[in-house]
Amino acid sequence: MEQKASLAIQRQRATRKAAAIFLAPVMILLVVYIFYPIIDTFITSTYKWNGISANKTFIGLGNWSTLIHDMNFWIAFKNNMIIMILSIIIQIPLGLAMATFLDFGGKKLNIFKVLWFIPLLMSSVAIGFLFSYALATNGGIFSTISKLFGGGNIDLLGNPKFALYTVIGVICWQFAPFYMVYCMAGYSNISTDVFEASRIDGATRGQYFWNVALPLMIPSLKSAAILSMVGSLKYFDLIYVMTGGGPGTSTELMATYMYKNSFSQFNMGYGSAIAGGMFILISLIALFTMKILNRNAED
Repeated sequence: MEQKASLAIQRQRATRKAAAIFLAPVMILLVVYIFYPIIDTFITSTYKWNGISANKTFIGLGNWSTLIHDMNFWIAFKNNMIIMILSIIIQIPLGLAMATFLDFGGKKLNIFKVLWFIPLLMSSVAIGFLFSYALATNGGIFSTISKLFGGGNIDLLGNPKFALYTVIGVICWQFAPFYMVYCMAGYSNISTDVFEASRIDGATRGQYFWNVALPLMIPSLKSAAILSMVGSLKYFDLIYVMTGGGPGTSTELMATYMYKNSFSQFNMGYGSAIAGGMFILISLIALFTMKILNRNAED
């Protein structure tokens, strides 16, 4: 008995050593590229620093006090929330609709998988430049169509009322294929026996979707909603290329505002405070959303 116990202890020790060896590279990468930058960002936010000189002036919570009363930051946060809500409302149902179309259509519709997936393969910067020209006031798609019917130029990106919603449309065009693939993976997890049983019972494809497939895909859709939410709150590249946060602050986001303060105005201390504020707000919203979704799942 004692010999068996000692062998079990030796096996546990060997397993722990092997686990430590395999996890060490991952832990080092997490510390160097995630945990350390987060900690350093909060430390830098307590200084007045241009990001270049060696001289830093410690100002404590001065940057954070400015951030709390900075209306431009809260406008940027509001724009992020609008993008988040509309992205979830548009992208996930659109992706689900495309996945349902492909799943019901079978192999004969495989060409649509390729065509619809193309926007996701393109760089956000390239898409930003593409739509900047496509939506230009002079010579853009909508202005050209308007002139054909006797109208004038249409300025979507330069109009504060429409700029944010125009950019949201481009974002949804790019990322809806991601949720299409996500939902297709959800469909693949549903056994064909379930579909065949529902058809034998006389269910139409619509009844199968609403009463069988959709309830089974709820967990996948919840995960997709969290991905969309977090991605929307830290969005940067496409909007920076298309509008630069303008006109005015109509398309300003927390990430673009942080970039401008840090690298355009060389106020790295305040830019770090904005980044820290982003981290706190995104974490709180993500945790709150996950708690709500998990509570509903338990009920």
